[in-house]
Amino acid sequence: MDLAFIPSPSVGVVHLGPIPLRGYAFCIIIGVFVGVWLGNKRWIQRGGRSGTVADIAVWAVPFGLVGGRLYHVITTYEPYFGKNGHPLDAFKVWEGGLGIWGAVALGAVGAWIGCRRRGIPMPAYADALAPGLALGQAIGRWGNWFNQELYGKPTDVPWALKISSDPAIGRIGGTYHPTFLYECLWCIGVAALVIWADKRFRLGHGRAFALYVAAYCAGRAWIEYMRVDEAHHILGLRLNVWTALIVFVLAVVYLVVSAKRAPGREEVVEPGALEERAAAEAAAAESAASDSDAATEADDADGGDGAEAPAGKAPAAKSAAEAEAEDEPEAVDAAAPSADADAKPAGSGSTKKS
Repeated sequence: MDLAFIPSPSVGVVHLGPIPLRGYAFCIIIGVFVGVWLGNKRWIQRGGRSGTVADIAVWAVPFGLVGGRLYHVITTYEPYFGKNGHPLDAFKVWEGGLGIWGAVALGAVGAWIGCRRRGIPMPAYADALAPGLALGQAIGRWGNWFNQELYGKPTDVPWALKISSDPAIGRIGGTYHPTFLYECLWCIGVAALVIWADKRFRLGHGRAFALYVAAYCAGRAWIEYMRVDEAHHILGLRLNVWTALIVFVLAVVYLVVSAKRAPGREEVVEPGALEERAAAEAAAAESAASDSDAATEADDADGGDGAEAPAGKAPAAKSAAEAEAEDEPEAVDAAAPSADADAKPAGSGSTKKS
């Protein structure tokens, strides 16, 4: 008897009238928004404009969705083009089935188009977006939980995932390894690793993105090995395990070669962005200085209207004109007797005839 397990949702879709609200789609959408949000913050820190990441994502996201679906349909073609397959089901993205390898590959093509239109170096954009991609994948993996798909081998560990039976699709009920949760936690760790390494070593020229790819592939290889869903095998290994190993090697090679050929980090990632920011900061400083001068003039005007001088300030010195005006009555009074003595009427004193 299982004492503890992770329950699966009874339904993966809720209908709001005629509109179906699917948990899988919501996880993908939320993952995209989180990835763009974090990518935008990192892009601004690198010296780019706010909103540029979202503008380029308008190209990258649709390409990524198409690429992810194409990879899934090509590598798992039997339900669509095999015996008793339904080709139109290949368009039902909401039912699950997005290969991350195809999503990243074709999404990069869309990002390249967007970067070319904005005159932005593609490697710098990829570096800024790398941790956001990992977090977006972590959130998107919960869509598999809503669809009760892509789980691992049977287990009775306390964190086992409870899967309900569905004879229509051959699903056997029981408790299994929650590989969706393992990959979610791994992707969060990858995002943290890339952010730390980027700050510590100032990764540039696509090396932060390469680190994300290598770290993700390392985890995906062992997680993929645990899964029990049907898949093509090559030399005893699942196709996605081989894909993870090959892409891991390519990412490591790029890290080594890039570090030798282009050490350091790009100084300019978006033309004109630094100049605009400097101009905006200068304008803000000038505005603050003008406000400070206006406040100082207002304080001086208040001090000249007879109000008491501010505490700690000595009264203003009297002007020379004011001092002369105050001393003038005393000078007049002192000079009055002398004037009276000098101004005697004619004939008031005795005179001698010549």
